[in-house]
Amino acid sequence: MHEFDDAVVRCFLKNQSQLFPDPVVDTMEEAEAFLEECMAVVVDSVQEVIDFFEEEGIDVEGASGEEILDADEVFDIGDGRYLIVEG
Repeated sequence: MHEFDDAVVRCFLKNQSQLFPDPVVDTMEEAEAFLEECMAVVVDSVQEVIDFFEEEGIDVEGASGEEILDADEVFDIGDGRYLIVEG
């Protein structure tokens, strides 16, 4: 089980609309439980985001780092880390 710190949970709570048309969580506790349930991943760099997508079989060849970071599933935590949530 992942431990999601407050920065990660707050980021998802605030930005969940980029992935879901309607809010799926309303509180920090709900957000943390949701992230655990959907097996969200926190990575430390753009390269790790690319590596994750490649491991998942998602074709990222030819896509720039910026395009990959624009994916709905990728949340910029703001401290150099990224949260990946598979909707």
